[in-house]
Amino acid sequence: MSLYPLALRLEGRRVLVVGGGSVATRRVPALIAAGARVDIVSPELTPALRAHVDAGRASWTPRRFVPGDVAGAWLVHVAVDDPEAAAQVSVAADEARVFCVRADDRDAATAWTPAVTRHGQVTVAVTDGGDRRRAMAVRDLVAHALEAAPPASPEFSGVALVGAGPGDPELITVKGRRLLAAADVVVADRLVPGMLLGELRPEVELIDAAKIPYGPSAAQEEINRILVDRALRGRFVVRLKGGDNFVFGRGGEEALACARAGVPVVVVPGVTSSIAAPALAGIPVTHRGVAHEFTVVSGHIPPDHADSLVDWPALARLRGTLVVLMGLKNLPKIAERLIAEGRAATTPVAVVQEGSTAHQRSLRGTLGTVAEQVSAAGIRPPAVVVIGDVVTVGEGFAPAGG
Repeated sequence: MSLYPLALRLEGRRVLVVGGGSVATRRVPALIAAGARVDIVSPELTPALRAHVDAGRASWTPRRFVPGDVAGAWLVHVAVDDPEAAAQVSVAADEARVFCVRADDRDAATAWTPAVTRHGQVTVAVTDGGDRRRAMAVRDLVAHALEAAPPASPEFSGVALVGAGPGDPELITVKGRRLLAAADVVVADRLVPGMLLGELRPEVELIDAAKIPYGPSAAQEEINRILVDRALRGRFVVRLKGGDNFVFGRGGEEALACARAGVPVVVVPGVTSSIAAPALAGIPVTHRGVAHEFTVVSGHIPPDHADSLVDWPALARLRGTLVVLMGLKNLPKIAERLIAEGRAATTPVAVVQEGSTAHQRSLRGTLGTVAEQVSAAGIRPPAVVVIGDVVTVGEGFAPAGG
């Protein structure tokens, strides 16, 4: 078969995705990045896809596919593992003369998704005649060449704890990307850049940690068990988390669990949002003559809670920068406590939502006003809160996008 290569301009055009599981989770981020109007039809969604819907980046119809769903679509992606249901979509797309990608059956599809690597404005797509591994290998060779680094082929084993960075897929480290390309199993959280998951080999086992049906503590125990279990079966496991695994990411717990089981662990630090998000909003967490220190705290527990380990009175006395992660829900109580402990209500504050992504937004206020401003502006997680005089340093400075 001779294929005709083509690059599609999908900005503003409707793309139908049938299915809400792991395959759709891999495919949807690239469609969103291309500017497509993504409509998902599926009885259920993964947490990662639901996050896109909640953020308004995709729409969701919570039911099974009906032929009329194809109307108005420029492209259809079938991401279900039921051959009969997939065939129904194919027939409807064919009758409407709309190209259809089939994740379950390449031969029944009228369009194929190539192996893709992206570096800035350069996109390289590799197609194949069914030899997906060769296409991936060629793609990876091109990616290495674009990174000006020779391809490496070490023997991988055990577990790699890889920080994926704050949200921009290009902010993962070169080593992190290389280990991800070699993974047999990837255990990923909701905040992992979706574009990275789209580059995984088809045979990689992708485990969505957000779908583990237990409470937070039990879920972590299950994640630890999965890491150890897959590694002891001889598979190379990458635990992929947004930001850095060791900054409120429970990477230490996972490393200890692997060590107790005799599983070798590689740690690949990630760019933490506690520094990156403020920087990309024009805020240095330290600045000569302004702040000689910065403190990063978790705000997932309110200051008055018995389980809080944060010394809020001490933080209120600091002259440097305070960065709060996971604190948006408790921001009113955090601001109130800091003011009560002596921090001036006029202290500058900034909140940066989804830092480093195309959806980044930020606002500035003061400790006395920021909670009300955040509510009025509809700021939502994930967001980083920066408290201190450094907030005013970068006023008028708008970093250029990468």
